[in-house]
Amino acid sequence: MELILKNVKKKDLPVLKSLAKSLGFEIEKEEKPYNPEFVKEILEAAKEVKDGKGIRMSMEELKELCK
Repeated sequence: MELILKNVKKKDLPVLKSLAKSLGFEIEKEEKPYNPEFVKEILEAAKEVKDGKGIRMSMEELKELCK
């Protein structure tokens, strides 16, 4: 059987790990990587800005755009 704990506070994690270990439970930490397409888009956008292809906007212009 699997048990998944969510919203565990950092201060409680050592206690839970210790309890699980004393009971003989196996602890696995599963990392969920970012979507590769999302990462690719972010890296490309950062490169474009670095290459000077970005545009500058004032806060007023940005607020107007978001209306």
